[in-house]
Amino acid sequence: MSQTVKGVISRAKGAATEVVDVVVPDPGSNDVIVKIAACGVCHTDLAYREGGINDEYPFLLGHEAAGIVETVGDAVTHVEVGDFVILNWRAVCGQCRACKRGRPWYCFDTFNASKKMTLTDGTELSPALGIGAFIEKTLIHEGQCTKVNPETDPAVAGLLGCGVMAGIGAAMNTGNVGRGDSVAVIGCGGVGDAAIAGAKLAGATKIIAIDRDPAKLEWAVGLGATHTINGAEVDDVIEAVQELTDGNGADVVVDAVGRPETYAQAFYARDLAGTVVLVGVPTPEMKLELPLVDFFSRGGALKSSWYGDCLPERDFPMLIDLYEQGRLPLDKFVTERIGLNDIEAAFDAMKAGKVLRSVVEI
Repeated sequence: MSQTVKGVISRAKGAATEVVDVVVPDPGSNDVIVKIAACGVCHTDLAYREGGINDEYPFLLGHEAAGIVETVGDAVTHVEVGDFVILNWRAVCGQCRACKRGRPWYCFDTFNASKKMTLTDGTELSPALGIGAFIEKTLIHEGQCTKVNPETDPAVAGLLGCGVMAGIGAAMNTGNVGRGDSVAVIGCGGVGDAAIAGAKLAGATKIIAIDRDPAKLEWAVGLGATHTINGAEVDDVIEAVQELTDGNGADVVVDAVGRPETYAQAFYARDLAGTVVLVGVPTPEMKLELPLVDFFSRGGALKSSWYGDCLPERDFPMLIDLYEQGRLPLDKFVTERIGLNDIEAAFDAMKAGKVLRSVVEI
C-alpha cells in the first residue's frame, strides 16, 4: 500500500521550494523504501531548482542521504530491512561497456527505482540524481543503497552520498595522489575541502588551499591544508603555487570551482608532467580557450572526475571505517543541522559561503 509523507519539491525554475505531501508507492521487485535520517544540502540541489540540470519539474530535491531500509521488493538481495545505508546515484549495472571492461565507476546505465513518487494529484516527481531525499521516506533501487556501520552519525555518513565523496575521490581515485606528492586545490567549499582531506589521507606532504575567502581557507587548514593562497591578495595564483613548490608547480591540481579562469590556473599551476583534475561543475555556456601548443608541450594528464570516480560498495564502507578510527574528519563538514522547512535558508547560506554543509535531519 502506498504511503503519504512530507517532502521538499521545486515546482518551477527559480521558485522557492515547498514542503508538500508526497505519495511513495510500494516498491517494485528490485526497489526499496528507505526511511531518511539525514540529508545534506548540496549545490546540485540548488542547480535543479534553478533549472541548471534540466527542466523536468517538479523536482523532489535532496540526494546526499543516509537512513534505514524499511521495505524491500520481492527480488531484493542486496540489502535487508533494518540495514543502515548511504544512498548513492551510481548503482552500477554490470552490463554496459564500461562495466564489462572492468571500469564500473564509469557505468553508463545506472539503476533507478522502477516506479515514480508523485504528488497527491498524481503528478510524477523527478527525484534529484534519481534519489530525492529531502523527504521522510524515499523509493530507490536496491543498488542505490550501500550498507555501512550503523553506529555512524547519519548526518556525517550521508555526506559521502555526493559532495564529500566527489572531493575525496577527485584526489585519491582520479588524481591518484600518492605519498610525498604536492597538491593544490582551487576552491575550498565542501568538495574542495574534501579533496584536501583526501590528499592528506593519501599521503600528500604539501597541500595548498586556494580561495578568496579567509574563512574557507581556515576551514581548509582544519581539514589538512599545509599552505594557503588567498586569490584576492596575490597578483598571480600560478606564481604563488610555483613559489611553494620549488618553482615547479604541484604534482596534482584539483579545480573544485569549474570555471574557465580556474581551469587555466590549474593547468599552468601544475608541474610539467602534473595532473589536472576537474571536479567543479561548469555551466553549458562556458568555453575554454588555451594555446594548443601548451597542451602539446606539457605532459601529464587532464582528467574530469565523475562522483570522485567512486565505487560506493568499495569506498563508502572504507571511508566510514577511517572516520570511526579518527583518521578522516568527516564530522567537520557538518556546519549546521536543520529541518525540512529550512532548505531555502540553507541555499542562502550556501550561496553566501557560510557553510560547508547544512544537513537536514528528519
